[in-house]
Amino acid sequence: MNKLRFRSGQVHLRKVRVDSDTVIEAGDLVWLDTDDVKPASAFPWTTNLATTQGSFAAKFLGVAHQPSARGETSPISVDVGPDSVYEFDVASGAFELGAPLGPDESSAKLMNKQLESCVAAAAIARASEYTTAATSTLRVTFASAFHTSSANANSALG
Repeated sequence: MNKLRFRSGQVHLRKVRVDSDTVIEAGDLVWLDTDDVKPASAFPWTTNLATTQGSFAAKFLGVAHQPSARGETSPISVDVGPDSVYEFDVASGAFELGAPLGPDESSAKLMNKQLESCVAAAAIARASEYTTAATSTLRVTFASAFHTSSANANSALG
């Protein structure tokens, strides 16, 4: 389901190629596989969730702003900006402002539109609000590995 929940901030869109056999929905967390964008669910699973989240963070591009159906090869717009605020699904719980978040998993596969708490080294997002009650959505900012103003440790040039 195409669900782009951009809420505020400065968007930094980049046009990125998509393979014809890749399906992407607006609002998906996406990563760069050599020269094409793919959804988080297509990221290869490694030893465990923490290791997979860390590897994903190193290739995390941003949030897809356009969908791409199977068979389409036109480039799509992806927000790589660190100042954009999105509302994302999260595993229920309380979150502190700035809490590190990574993609959640389901059956040893990363989820395209859901986040969970993780260690800072594997984070692709931070909570941009404080919540005290159990919640199912949270406003977050993202840290692309491909934006030099990002807080992602992989975003530095050189």
